[in-house]
Amino acid sequence: MASLSEVVTTARDYVDVPTILVAACACLLTFLYLQWPKNLPPGPWGWPLLGNIPMLAKCAFVPATFTELSKQYGDVMTVWIGRDVNIIISGYKTIRNALVKRADEFSSRRIFPAVADLRGPGDTSTSTKGVLFAAYGPDWKHQRKFALMTLRDFGVGKRSLEGKIREEADALIQEVESKNGLKFDIKQMLPNAVSNVICSIAFGNRFEYGDPEFLRLIGLMNAAVEAQPSRDILPNIHPVFRRLPFGSPHQDKLVDLTLGLQVFCSEQIEKHRETFDPNDIRDFIDAFLLEQRQAQDERARENFTDKQLQELLFDLFIAGTETTATTTRWALLYMILNPDIQEKVRQEIDSVLGQAFPSYDQRNNMPYTTATLAEVHRINTIVPLTVPHAASKDTTLNGYSIPADATLFFNLWSIHMDPQLFPEPDKFNPDRFLDQNGNFVKHEALVPFSIGHRVCLGEQLARMELFLLFVSLMQRFTFHLPEGAPVPSTVGHFGGIVNVPHPFDMCAIPRE
Repeated sequence: MASLSEVVTTARDYVDVPTILVAACACLLTFLYLQWPKNLPPGPWGWPLLGNIPMLAKCAFVPATFTELSKQYGDVMTVWIGRDVNIIISGYKTIRNALVKRADEFSSRRIFPAVADLRGPGDTSTSTKGVLFAAYGPDWKHQRKFALMTLRDFGVGKRSLEGKIREEADALIQEVESKNGLKFDIKQMLPNAVSNVICSIAFGNRFEYGDPEFLRLIGLMNAAVEAQPSRDILPNIHPVFRRLPFGSPHQDKLVDLTLGLQVFCSEQIEKHRETFDPNDIRDFIDAFLLEQRQAQDERARENFTDKQLQELLFDLFIAGTETTATTTRWALLYMILNPDIQEKVRQEIDSVLGQAFPSYDQRNNMPYTTATLAEVHRINTIVPLTVPHAASKDTTLNGYSIPADATLFFNLWSIHMDPQLFPEPDKFNPDRFLDQNGNFVKHEALVPFSIGHRVCLGEQLARMELFLLFVSLMQRFTFHLPEGAPVPSTVGHFGGIVNVPHPFDMCAIPRE
């Protein structure tokens, strides 16, 4: 019988370090495979641990890549971000089936882990405060109903709000006029106007553009959007990387910015509490504080905490400012690139309004301008993959398993760039939204604000602001590229949520 030392010696003759490593990797991959949910949708091959991160890192524009991949793998596709399952849902019929016909199953949220960490104790990838990232259920429905009713009470969707937007449009026009026809980047000006409308609703007053407190708010919002959470690769591979002491410069920046916005909102809440009068409800914060005082049962008190108000304000500013400001930038870029369309828009504005300030109701008399803005929404969707969704429970779609812990992205880009729905989708063509008599025609597949239960809370406000700001600028200026400037790209920068144009300069020539 062989001794132990002989057995060990014999084993060494047949097993070397490379063999051990191969065996260990095989065991690890087998373990990971056995952990995967069964019957997942098909998708591109991914690397162990990394998944499809290397492929996505090479993409010029991720939503367009997903749209191309869907032609190979189908409308329901799996993409691995590290160890996390991400289901990409494309195509109008499939998206409508999920978000409208089966809304109760597909209307929950999947908050980015980094954002969940920052929003405080109790917030997880499936449960958080606010409205934007809150899980689908009774508490979310209650908060959304309150937010919608309060926004309407303070003018959203009504003519009473137009005076506030007009005030911001006038201030924006003065800023543009101060450039004296020389080149400038309008990127910093537009958030000032848009966020001041939100300030009027949320805080009861606007800020002067030079106000240090206002500059602080704008700086925090701009930087927070640019520091989108999906840019951190390591935390997507495994949560432990979020806890490492060395962190990442980008993650540290996101932490600082988010905490700064939270502090700003908390300060505004305390100022309102000191001057609160239940008989004089001035704004959104006062309306919330009144609900807080009137809460009768424990559940109502849990829904109307200071933390909830802070996160509601956070959602209103982040979602309501950047999207509208960015859409307006895209609109001006396409006017610069298409001077013939710019001239048609201007002629219609002159014939209907002259120099009178526009009213949102007058969009019905301005079909070409309305069609132009619809085409802006289509050709460069601002939130092309929607805010991340989640299924309310384990379910199926198109015959494939959809786990409740998967992140769901609804690819609106695939709808708006579908040649079957919108012929020559790469061409900027407002005429696609006009009938033979020149009347504006809505297209059911134009869904820039998404569809179903999670349709954008601020859609009415965003549409009103965009129309009034765009028409006001087109009334007063002719926009063109600076002499000798390169033609700006129409491929946006997509950091995970918002599709923004790359920086570009313009000249604004005042009209006589």
